[in-house]
Amino acid sequence: MEYDERLAHFRQARLNPFDRGEEEEEGSRGGKMPPQKEARTELFTGTRFSSSDRTMDLGLSEDHFSRPVGSFVASDIEQLKLAIEECKKLILELPEHSEKQKDTVVKLIHLRLKLQELKDPEEDEPNLRVLLEHRFSKEKSKSVKQTCDKCSTIIWGLIQTWYTCTGCYYRCHSKCMNLITKPCVRSKVSHQSEYELSICPEIGLDRQDYRCAECRTPISLRGVPSEARQCDYTGQYYCSTCHWNDSAIIPARVIHNWEFDPRKVCRSSLRYLALMMSRPVLKLKEINPLLFNFVEELVEIRKLRQDILLMKPYFITCKEAMEARLLLQLQDRQHFVENDDMYSLQDLIDISSGRLSISLTEVHTTFAKHIKLDCERCQAKGFVCELCKEGDILFPFDSHTSVCHDCSAVFHRDCYYDNSTACPRCARMTERKQDEVFHVKAV
Repeated sequence: MEYDERLAHFRQARLNPFDRGEEEEEGSRGGKMPPQKEARTELFTGTRFSSSDRTMDLGLSEDHFSRPVGSFVASDIEQLKLAIEECKKLILELPEHSEKQKDTVVKLIHLRLKLQELKDPEEDEPNLRVLLEHRFSKEKSKSVKQTCDKCSTIIWGLIQTWYTCTGCYYRCHSKCMNLITKPCVRSKVSHQSEYELSICPEIGLDRQDYRCAECRTPISLRGVPSEARQCDYTGQYYCSTCHWNDSAIIPARVIHNWEFDPRKVCRSSLRYLALMMSRPVLKLKEINPLLFNFVEELVEIRKLRQDILLMKPYFITCKEAMEARLLLQLQDRQHFVENDDMYSLQDLIDISSGRLSISLTEVHTTFAKHIKLDCERCQAKGFVCELCKEGDILFPFDSHTSVCHDCSAVFHRDCYYDNSTACPRCARMTERKQDEVFHVKAV
């Protein structure tokens, strides 16, 4: 009964900022003003109720989250701010981990969301917007775990409109759209698909005029007016808005040092490296050919890739292989069936971890099984060593064979290197050409 009496007393005091209207009109008609001042004194001084019972003083049983009739005015925002401050004080006073404290925390969240809604009312926004080569798509997710890349604040998906670029995944509030100055990183990847191959090419803050390399905000190493943060990929310095201390693997350190420790990079470098991760743009034998002398895994992967390229002609001319779509097993690494010297950063990461060796060995085994065991057409395209004319059918991807560079004939490795004469197949082809020339002259 005591709780009901207090609740009734509170509701009569009309402290809820969204619950004004009819009672004030009735009070003005009768010439009597409600005892509002007395109730407010009790709310903020706390002389009448104990801290454990002050939960209902905030109107937690009322529906602050409902939309009142009519438009909001400045006093509604002020009342919400007062309720939020009092709610924060009450949370500190209530027993820790108690049910009342948990309920008060939930109500505090609702009050803050309502305050944000009043400050930033929802507007009708287009579903697609194009800006600085960004293709922004309106998001429908209500997640609150996203952060605006422009203002670096949380995106409250419940009450705020926000967009994501479909190319570089740049996220921002609708209200921040017109403030964006960074072009889409996807366009840079399309026009310039190459890495910076120097390790942290720093030029110094003085060359940057002590300003952020991207937004030109004044920065310094002392943190005044803004902290200078270095990007390990570009070597330049950025402000805290453009550099969130994200980490990424640096391609230059992988190629030159075979180092895969993540380093701190700015936001634009993070997106660029993410989009470039699977692009085969690294030609290791030109950039750092000595790397194959020190990394055994690279030599193994190169041999497997060379074998797969030798198997490819069998699959292209084999009906069963085309129907089984064997080559699609490498659709995530299409460059493996096109060349054996181009690598992506993801390839090098998987080589270092051992994942690529395992998966590529399985694919190699499947391909070899089809050619040598499962398919009669592919078996018929094998070779017999013309030097010793003994042994089983040979294939160019077998480990104990050697291939003639001129005519692609296959021999046992020992026979090929022990033979002092020329390749028998090359000799026949040369003799045939001479006969054809002689026949033409005779005619």
